[in-house]
Amino acid sequence: MPAAPLRRVDAVVIGTSAGGVDALATLLRDLPLPWRLPLVVVIHLPQRRDSRLADVFRQRLPIPVQEAEDKAPVADGTLYFAPPSYHLSIERERVFSLSCEPPVLWSRPSIDLLMQSAADAYGPLLAGLLLTGANPDGAEGLRRIQQAGGLTAVQDPDDAEVDTMPRAALALLTPDRILPLRGLHTLLVELNALHAD
Repeated sequence: MPAAPLRRVDAVVIGTSAGGVDALATLLRDLPLPWRLPLVVVIHLPQRRDSRLADVFRQRLPIPVQEAEDKAPVADGTLYFAPPSYHLSIERERVFSLSCEPPVLWSRPSIDLLMQSAADAYGPLLAGLLLTGANPDGAEGLRRIQQAGGLTAVQDPDDAEVDTMPRAALALLTPDRILPLRGLHTLLVELNALHAD
């Protein structure tokens, strides 16, 4: 079946784990300017360890990159990373919330918690992307985005460095798009263009 036409979204949430740094480098390479969409990423990292992700991607990308901060608003045109050892949520007022609740599926931050909260905050104006990873975190969150009317996209398992995470999602839902990273990059660019309308 042909894919449904794209429509405007106000934010994109992205989840990944094993292989995720390289996947994000490919996904976010050569973002066009002006970039308007907020991008919020949860990537599984070892607990109790400082993350240099924001620093690394700040050097690679032409857009603002930072760790999400508690009670800070979700700003357009910015790439946010969840800080290590904290769950990251988005409240209905579209501000970030950090918590130290127990891990979900062995993970803190949890992709599911980010996606579920973002679905409640943005409803159909949200896109969720799930990439390479070694556990099923994110599948339930992506389903919540779909139930809220948002756009869902999964990295093609055959394109993923570790296919556990995308396959867990595909076992739970039929996403709007199943694409290799290059296709997901094109999807992001198209969504950004729609956000300008």
